[in-house]
Amino acid sequence: MSMTENLVTAGMPISDTESPRPSSLTFTLTILGAGSATPTLGRHPTAHLLTHNTEYYLIDCGEGTQYRLLEQKIRPGRLHHIFISHLHGDHYFGLAPLLSSLNLAGRTEDLHLYGPNGLDEILTTIFRYSDTRLGYPLHFHPVDPVTPTVLADLPELTISSVPLEHRIACSGYLFREKARKPKLLRDKLPADVPVEYLKQLKEGHDIIDGQGQVIYAVEDYTTPGPPPRSYAFCSDTRYSERLIEQVRQVDLLYHEATFLEDNAQRAYEVFHSTARQAATIALKAEAGNLIIGHFSSRYKQFQPFLNEARQIFPHTSLATEGLHVEIKDWQY
Repeated sequence: MSMTENLVTAGMPISDTESPRPSSLTFTLTILGAGSATPTLGRHPTAHLLTHNTEYYLIDCGEGTQYRLLEQKIRPGRLHHIFISHLHGDHYFGLAPLLSSLNLAGRTEDLHLYGPNGLDEILTTIFRYSDTRLGYPLHFHPVDPVTPTVLADLPELTISSVPLEHRIACSGYLFREKARKPKLLRDKLPADVPVEYLKQLKEGHDIIDGQGQVIYAVEDYTTPGPPPRSYAFCSDTRYSERLIEQVRQVDLLYHEATFLEDNAQRAYEVFHSTARQAATIALKAEAGNLIIGHFSSRYKQFQPFLNEARQIFPHTSLATEGLHVEIKDWQY
């Protein structure tokens, strides 16, 4: 089978040892799809795109996600990491077409795919019967749905799994920036300071002479870097207070809200949450801001979701498709 040798380095967290690209400090979320399983005109299944500096991270890939990317003028070829929460079709039916399109476009760069056990088998079967031979390495990283795990340790981000409570194995994802570098106070530094000293100060190191004396102290010639920011994606799940510590003080929390509170029993039975429950998690976790989505097709108006959630957690927004949100640090 053509794909077996490509779909496959499994298990260990990856570590990107390349030098980080120049940072513009961009950290934004784009909602590509905010609907639930039943198709509805004008609403698409779950897909989020997280942009961190120059990198794209795709989280879930419902049917038609590649079209949503094109609509947002996002080049799919820039993707290096894709995260799938679980194997209900509205969260991954767009994945095989996207991977195939990347192949047709002549991709040769590695692509890392994270998701539940079985996702690799599904893709292998699809590509075997369609005689698809990927021209790029596709590395599959199975995600433990029970134990929170660091999945990727990148130069500027750490990405971890967040176990969720759904009918089948399901994981959310937590993206945390690493500490950002101090900012040089150039007007306080002599003009003849060697470039190497500037680099060391930006890395947070004092400059020490041969006798062990501090020449330039970091605290005197720099200001601390901006606080690290964070985003948590909590896809399909029942209300579960186990989430609270995992996403505590996250700057932006996405939490599903399939139903309104008058359908709380139905939500429990089908392993989903209400808008009120999503807001309660955000409140107890001391999140900075909350976005709710994955609305059931039974609802035609979404303002009631916002009203219900804001009664508990005022800093709530709806996951409307095409929404761009800048993730900012939150002062607790």
